[in-house]
Amino acid sequence: MYILIGIDIGTTNTKAVGFTSTGEVLGSAGASYPVYTDAAGRHELDPDQLLEAVISALKEVLGKMPGAGGGKLAGISFSCAMHSLIAVDRDGRPLTKAMTWADLRSEAYAGVLKASDAGRRIYAVTGTPVHAMSPLCKLLWMREKQPDIFRRAARFIGIKEYIWWRLFGRYQVDHSVVSATGLFDIRRRNWNPESLELAGIRADQLSEPVPCTYWAAGLLPEWDVLGLPKDLAFVIGASDGCLANLGTGAVRRGDTALTIGTSGAIRMTTSAPETDPKERIFSYILTDEYYVCGGATNNGGNVLQWYAEQVLGRKTGDAGGLERLVAEADAIPPGAEGLVFLPYLLGERAPIWDANAKGVFFGVRSIHDQRHFLRAVLEGVSFSLRQIGASLEETIGPIQQIYASGGFTHSKSWLQMMADIFQQKVSVTGWADASAIGAAQMGLYALGILPGLDAAASLVKVESTYEPDADRGKVYEKNYHIFTELYSRLKDLM
Repeated sequence: MYILIGIDIGTTNTKAVGFTSTGEVLGSAGASYPVYTDAAGRHELDPDQLLEAVISALKEVLGKMPGAGGGKLAGISFSCAMHSLIAVDRDGRPLTKAMTWADLRSEAYAGVLKASDAGRRIYAVTGTPVHAMSPLCKLLWMREKQPDIFRRAARFIGIKEYIWWRLFGRYQVDHSVVSATGLFDIRRRNWNPESLELAGIRADQLSEPVPCTYWAAGLLPEWDVLGLPKDLAFVIGASDGCLANLGTGAVRRGDTALTIGTSGAIRMTTSAPETDPKERIFSYILTDEYYVCGGATNNGGNVLQWYAEQVLGRKTGDAGGLERLVAEADAIPPGAEGLVFLPYLLGERAPIWDANAKGVFFGVRSIHDQRHFLRAVLEGVSFSLRQIGASLEETIGPIQQIYASGGFTHSKSWLQMMADIFQQKVSVTGWADASAIGAAQMGLYALGILPGLDAAASLVKVESTYEPDADRGKVYEKNYHIFTELYSRLKDLM
């Protein structure tokens, strides 16, 4: 039996999972860090705090696997959030914090580019919708708003690249993370000249793109304190979204991964890149044989947290916070008695790609109390994901089954709501973090322990399934229709 440790570097925390070649989770660990924000749309992380979190989670999970049941530790593999940008100097020292996917400061530049012929060409080549999340748009903003930093920067890298640089002294980036930058040709597997020219940078200011199965050994001497074997393999891995598909077993056509954590996403795995004529969905690389197509929403569990803390004045940090909120909403029938919510508190990515979009409660009446508003919040987030799913179906084909992951899977009621809204069966594994598990699975494949991603996906064990209810589905359908019309009618006022 072999063991891989999967490490997922996220927007609010890093998670590490010990996973065996027989599909068993041996232990998990995590470490969190602060997010630096302001009213201008800034959303950043400290690169060195991220590194500390990776090392802390790794040490903790190693400590939870003494003996590991006789298994052999074969390697460590990485998952990471997409769309980050860090400017570094010639010695690799950060000149900026890491701008995350949620940083909106480049929205004006994204808007101009999106409306241009160049923007349409770049989407077709890179598979990344033009939006403030994109490192390409972040570079446009940095060049104009932080010109001194832009000139001093020797390189422009992302979060995983910084971690990899600190571990091995090499600037390398996997095809999955780089395919989400707006700078990379996803078919030719090289930097896109038009994107580079537009951003005003050279290819030698970026990292070396490598396959997601690429691995290295021989950490820099400062990491001898970890006590790891000198020849232990570190697999570069892929992005968190792509690996969530693998970690939930959604690798066959029609199988769809749905994630709600801080944000949310819905994705299908395909054998070729798919681009949408309406430019609503992304197409990212998983391996040479697999792509992951889908869309992400800025507004997931963070919206429920906002309503609880800012409107109701409650703290949601304890383990039962989500369940209590959903239980209150459950006292109200599906459809929230006509109350509909657009959840665009942080602007929106798919399918509308509008950083200026705003949240709206519609249909408020005197019969509505806070439970109705809670219910409408949950339904609004769910409708947003269904709308992305509709874009996927138009572009790729029908959803056959949904595999759920993320923090919302702790709520049976929310999972049932998703089954009813999509009118699809929703399956859930008992694993803590699909992206970390997916990283471990990718590591097993990269090191030749598993013959392919199909074999890796076969390790996924479904623990529970939620069947759709047709009657509830009809109620949701009425509000969903209102939901999809609202934004198109209000967008000029936002």
